[in-house]
Amino acid sequence: MSPEQIERKGITTMHGNPLTLVGPEIQVGQKAPDFVVLDNDLNEKTLADYAGKVKLLSVVPSLDTPVCDMQTRRFNELASELGENVVILTISMDLPFAQARWCAAAGVDRVATLSDHRDASFGQNYGVLIKELRLLNRSIFVVDDSDVVRYVQIVKENTEHPNYDEALGALRQVL
Repeated sequence: MSPEQIERKGITTMHGNPLTLVGPEIQVGQKAPDFVVLDNDLNEKTLADYAGKVKLLSVVPSLDTPVCDMQTRRFNELASELGENVVILTISMDLPFAQARWCAAAGVDRVATLSDHRDASFGQNYGVLIKELRLLNRSIFVVDDSDVVRYVQIVKENTEHPNYDEALGALRQVL
């Protein structure tokens, strides 16, 4: 069954309304799925572009919302403490132009913002594409330098923050 054929209900909500996630449930210990997204200059990026690095994938519905804004700013602040072997990728359905504008206005320069708007490749392959909204569900994945998933957090209510301490603890265990 292809990722876009898998639908999972009862996992998440937005303002209390139940949502359907499209794609498989990612498990700790599995090989991280590949994806194709766009950077702010419209260049394609895949998992291979970050080979050999520990990756924190911070997934947000839209940078232009308060919780997503705060989540991305928080990881941007923490990025300098994590060392050269760590990359933090913020992935959303926002257009690359909007992401670039937001980063410039917010002074975010240590987190790479990536857009899944074109094909929803990341959302479907990581099981976080919201069927009803064509947005990505707030979530965090930690992927080690061998591309093995070491941590998964799917936030149950998209208007709430992820558990930052738990995610950072998982990241530090990988380092």
